[in-house]
Amino acid sequence: MTAMMWLAIDTTGENCTVALRLGGGASHVLSDPIGRGHAERLAPMVQQIFADTGAAPTEIARIGVTIGPGSFAGTRVGVAFARGLALACGARCIGIPNLAVLARQAGPQPALAVLHDAKRGEVILQLWTQGEAGPPERCPVADLPARIEALAGSGCKVTGSGAARLPDGFSDLGITTLDPAVLLAMTGELDPSGHPPTPFYARPPDAKLPGGVLPA
Repeated sequence: MTAMMWLAIDTTGENCTVALRLGGGASHVLSDPIGRGHAERLAPMVQQIFADTGAAPTEIARIGVTIGPGSFAGTRVGVAFARGLALACGARCIGIPNLAVLARQAGPQPALAVLHDAKRGEVILQLWTQGEAGPPERCPVADLPARIEALAGSGCKVTGSGAARLPDGFSDLGITTLDPAVLLAMTGELDPSGHPPTPFYARPPDAKLPGGVLPA
């Protein structure tokens, strides 16, 4: 796999980020803290990173894209773009869970709770124990300390945007921004068959199509 080239995309947060790993192992990253407007910014940034490196899109073997939880609109933009580009380039598309990226950035921990602030008094919680991930779950902020205690006991470290919703006394690692280098590494490591580019939304969209149907 050392000769493979892959691209990683993240539009789930404030930054619009594209990262390219060339066949020789060098990495190139473009990241713009735009807040909003990922749909307009993403394609030009991908074009720019290929122009900067002299690489061709048809050389890409894998495209990794963050699937959330994060911004609803940003997640849809990134996943749709990655799927389309992968189809055009003949590349494999890999969905990268945001919580797993943050857990990787935290490094080895006996117990780690990664928390995403889902707003409206809720947090998405996923627990890692000795590097093994449990299922993500939605948890009311008021119940969060007790839930972490029930899952991991005392001494569990926490990180992610939802960690700020906890009371004092928890060991917060303070990791809230996804590292492009980790995104690239996971793009190369994850099994595409087990990590489809399917969005993971913190909650269903408020908007509904006629007849009460949720958007796809």
